[in-house]
Amino acid sequence: MEYISRHMENRILELSRSYSAILLTGPRQAGKTTMLRELAEKENIGRRYVTLDDLADRYLAKNDPALFLQLHKPPILIDEVQYAPELFTYIKIHIDEHHNPGDFWMTGSQIFRLMRGIQESLAGRVALLHMSPLSQREITGAPCVPFTVDPERLLAEQDQIDPVTTPELFTRLWNGSMPGLISGRTPDRNVFYSSYLSTYVERDVRELSGSVDALKFNRFVTAVAARCSQLLNYSSLAEDADIDVQTSKAWINILETLGIIFLLHPYSNNVLKRTIKTPKVYFYDTGLVCYLTRWSSPEVAESGAMSGALLENYTVSEIMKSYQNAGREPYLYFYRDRDAKEIDVILEGDGKLCPLEIKKTVTPDKRLTRAFSVIDRSPLRLGTGAVLCMAEKLSAFDSSNLIIPIWLI
Repeated sequence: MEYISRHMENRILELSRSYSAILLTGPRQAGKTTMLRELAEKENIGRRYVTLDDLADRYLAKNDPALFLQLHKPPILIDEVQYAPELFTYIKIHIDEHHNPGDFWMTGSQIFRLMRGIQESLAGRVALLHMSPLSQREITGAPCVPFTVDPERLLAEQDQIDPVTTPELFTRLWNGSMPGLISGRTPDRNVFYSSYLSTYVERDVRELSGSVDALKFNRFVTAVAARCSQLLNYSSLAEDADIDVQTSKAWINILETLGIIFLLHPYSNNVLKRTIKTPKVYFYDTGLVCYLTRWSSPEVAESGAMSGALLENYTVSEIMKSYQNAGREPYLYFYRDRDAKEIDVILEGDGKLCPLEIKKTVTPDKRLTRAFSVIDRSPLRLGTGAVLCMAEKLSAFDSSNLIIPIWLI
């Protein structure tokens, strides 16, 4: 199958010129190994490849990491390195002795567990990057640019990207963004997601939490999917999956650790004291959400009760991916207070807060921007606001509030 070029490629090569170790984390099947092996071929320096999914190599890495690195000399690509955190100390020793940029490329599918091992052993010596499933820009071949509300840049980009109708966007949303599906390597969507979930239950979830009831965990993941783009409610999730609240919290942490979901936290400060403290939950891949919640086609998903939540999840995840693919930290929040005032997304940068509202409409009403004024009470300045919607082209309500098509993210 044809390889789909990833936006992160140039960033990896750039960091390899200054860092001895690069760690690329993200969910399984997101394309981490495929991309790095493709880059290894292009750089043509004889980089070795070893995966710790191989039990013999994993045993050696855990029990005799010094011998492992003697047998597998840098430059090397170590896949699924989270299975042998014992390696990190020996990688640190090698880096301190040799200082060779690009010696170690590593991938891992268990993000926060890896972070702890790195903070202990490789702090300051490793470049950390996160890869999500494909973004719509990667799928369509558009350039890698973090999302912005700068009208001049959006105008310039509008001429380079083909507009998309609402049914076409929901087809993208329903199909999902996993490289195996988009490339056609796995043509049957239902088979792909079914095996994807069973892989997590049988391998990664058990690795993180020991014994787990597969049926209850599947019910739990489905319950989370049904509540995408909503406030995280551990009690209701626990009730749906017939588990206790502590297990519900632990399983949310596992889904986040594995890069399946991410939490958007509320924006607050000393002035905005009436804001709620509960985060909202989103999936990196809306195709998985549609599979779990049993929307049988893009048309049914578009007309169904979850269409607004699905569109919000898709939009927020695309904004996240646009920053991650550029190797930048996304400073995204939402706003909701006890007076029922709400802003779907707040983008922070350059001392400004840019409020964003997401709506499934072609012709948004300016009243959607009324809640943006709550940011005036914040210490940071109110930046350009926008309604992200299904409009055919970039437009504006006024000089401070834009109308941005979601296909332009």
